[in-house]
Amino acid sequence: MITKEKAKDKEKDVCCSGNQEETAETGCCSGKKEEVSEGTSCCSNEEASSPGTPAPSSEKGETREFYIRGMDCPSCAATIEKSLSKNPGIRDATVSYGTGKLAVGAYEPAVYKTIPNDVKKLGFEAVPARQDNGYETYRIAGMDCGSCAMTIEKHMGSLSSVEDVQVNFSTGNMQVLHGLTQEQILKEVKKSGFEAYPESVPEEETPAWKKGSFVTVISGVFLALGFIGSFTGVPAVLVTLMYAISIATGGFKPVKSAYYAVRSKSLDMNVLMASAAIGAAIIGEWFEGAMVVFLFAVGNLLQDRSMEKTRDSIRSLMDLTPAKALVKTETGLEEKKVEDVGVGEVLVVRPGDKIPIDGEVISGTTSINEAPITGESIPSDKDIGDAVYAGTLNGHGALEIRVSTLSEDTAIAKIIHMVEEAQEKKAPTEALIDRFAAVYTPVVFILALLVMVVPPLTGFGTWGEWVYKGLALLVVACPCALVISTPVAIVSAIGNAAKQGVLIKGGTYLEKAAAVKSIAFDKTGTLTEGKPKVAKTVVFSGNEEELISQAATIESQSSHPIAEAILTYAKGKGITLQEGEDFQAMAGQGAKGVIEGREVFVGKPKLFQDMQIDLRNVQDEITRLQEEGNTLVLVGTRESISGVIAVRDTIREVTVRAIERLKKNGMKDMVMLTGDNEGTAVNIAGEAGVTRHFAELMPEDKVTAIQKLQNEGKQVAMVGDGINDAPALATADLGIAMGGAGTDTAMETADVILMADNLEKLPETISLSKKALNIIKQNIWFSLLTKAAALILIFPGILTLWMAVLSDTGAALIVILNSMRLLRNK
Repeated sequence: MITKEKAKDKEKDVCCSGNQEETAETGCCSGKKEEVSEGTSCCSNEEASSPGTPAPSSEKGETREFYIRGMDCPSCAATIEKSLSKNPGIRDATVSYGTGKLAVGAYEPAVYKTIPNDVKKLGFEAVPARQDNGYETYRIAGMDCGSCAMTIEKHMGSLSSVEDVQVNFSTGNMQVLHGLTQEQILKEVKKSGFEAYPESVPEEETPAWKKGSFVTVISGVFLALGFIGSFTGVPAVLVTLMYAISIATGGFKPVKSAYYAVRSKSLDMNVLMASAAIGAAIIGEWFEGAMVVFLFAVGNLLQDRSMEKTRDSIRSLMDLTPAKALVKTETGLEEKKVEDVGVGEVLVVRPGDKIPIDGEVISGTTSINEAPITGESIPSDKDIGDAVYAGTLNGHGALEIRVSTLSEDTAIAKIIHMVEEAQEKKAPTEALIDRFAAVYTPVVFILALLVMVVPPLTGFGTWGEWVYKGLALLVVACPCALVISTPVAIVSAIGNAAKQGVLIKGGTYLEKAAAVKSIAFDKTGTLTEGKPKVAKTVVFSGNEEELISQAATIESQSSHPIAEAILTYAKGKGITLQEGEDFQAMAGQGAKGVIEGREVFVGKPKLFQDMQIDLRNVQDEITRLQEEGNTLVLVGTRESISGVIAVRDTIREVTVRAIERLKKNGMKDMVMLTGDNEGTAVNIAGEAGVTRHFAELMPEDKVTAIQKLQNEGKQVAMVGDGINDAPALATADLGIAMGGAGTDTAMETADVILMADNLEKLPETISLSKKALNIIKQNIWFSLLTKAAALILIFPGILTLWMAVLSDTGAALIVILNSMRLLRNK
């Protein structure tokens, strides 16, 4: 994703190319204005254009991203790139097959609107990725199902000033890229029959379902009065009047929404229900019409109430952080709004208070409940130098914290943003059902009209009989339960996972997690603690102090865990480092440097083998140490080996339990990937309980190992730390990063993020995804079978109009309640 700031940086790179310099104050070229390309000037408020050159856009440096669906291989990506590059309005186009993203730079903003259609002509689907360059978020009130979202999208999308709009029924949000004022946006949404609220405006205390309950009760009262009156001798005119009032009060909102839907050329459930109710009244079935309206209103209230609970799974995350912070100043303590606190300021957090902003402890010790971030129920001990996160709960000790990020960039803010984005991304199943519903609804609508007209025209039955059946068919035409069968389940699952410290970046990845048949684990820091210790030293010449001093001197220039283990060992033994120079890291092999005029090497046995140093005299010792599960670091020169340092990493306590639980969940193929020697790999694999291992891998070899597993016909998940394992995470069908709470790279790279730094949540995530997929299947089959049964019962005259409404709204409600079971999954 390229933000506005990045876009500006890119623009500067273009302007201030060559020998031009960029001034710190203005971000522009120093000296006089210079031409950097024909017709385009830099460092001026004026723009020059030459004939035939596209007019520079106000967003000249901007790049927008699209998710591409349907690519089978890298050649598909090349096809899209070549085709789009031929468009004269496009500056550049890059497609990444691995991430499934298209990055497009255009000369004019209007070009971006044509991208989805251009890509569709090539046989693929392009969906705009959520970006920070102009998109605004609005909450939408009054949506009954996914077809309402479609109505809003069609209406807003028809406006020339709106470049892109996407409405998600499950989250109740609208993302819109536009050139209108806020008032105009609210007005246009109202024209669609709904209410919009800016994201910045606090939620109203009275939810939409409560507002509609009063009107529904009035409608029900008049329906009951009419029904009772029909059995107590009340004049038929009064009974009809009661039913008419019931229809008018309960049906006002659906009819209004239906009007706007028709204007937007959309057939949503409001159109179908309004047509059925009005049609029933026209043919004299006033009771049926009133029942349709009342049951529809009750069903919507129950659906709205259920959806509010589902959406609360994310809103509860937003309430975790306090609104104010206690800032330490020269004059004492000052209370500030969290959004006014800057980086570097010092906060005071008292025992029992929540941490307001991410930072680093500079004074005090305590234990902090980090469950909102990591899902871990056991408090984490914190001391000076440790990182703390907004929304977590301070325990017994008072703390002073130096702020490290702004309030909008905290870990919890990123979690909320990512979960909201994830819930708005359509899963493959959801997209398929949407396409089916888009065809199904108009087909059944036309069929209903034919049922009303054709039989009576050809002499089969009366007009009243067939119009009634046609109206029932109209109601059955509404695919509401089917359309919401998938998104509500996905929203519930992703929201629940976020509360447990697991971020799933979208329904696609939730479905992939359920389909995974093989899991590859990075060894260091994933299966093991990632903090190896020196287990043994073997000296061949000289003494241990000299051996460790040389090794520590060379490794002092490295941040590798093994280097840190040697330095820690040297410090514990009181061994001082020597003077060294010409240090050089040797990727995947070790390091070298010059000590007292001699070139010293520290690294794997392979490093010395490649230098053709004879290891026969020490091979037996090397083999024995490796078979014990040690990682070996040899120290020597180009002529001989001084000694061996055996380093050992320990298995995490939770690793074995997690692997066992994965096996119980049906995961049979679990693979360990490591750069260690075969002996160490065998030892660690046996302790962890994985089924296979690949040893002595260079970083790029992990990608090859993942591809080998995929070639076996399996859906492969890769679990790593999101930094060193980024290529393998991207190559796998599902990338899972650990320890995301403190790693931005993990959040960017992986598809699923375990915020805690252990595997404990992985079996739960796989189990949740499988349960979600099962519930989605249950919802789909239930919706289809209910619809099929209703269709069959219409023609014999068994299914009445109000029963058709009951079956439709009832099915939608049951689907929502079934999906909400995922909120309670532990």
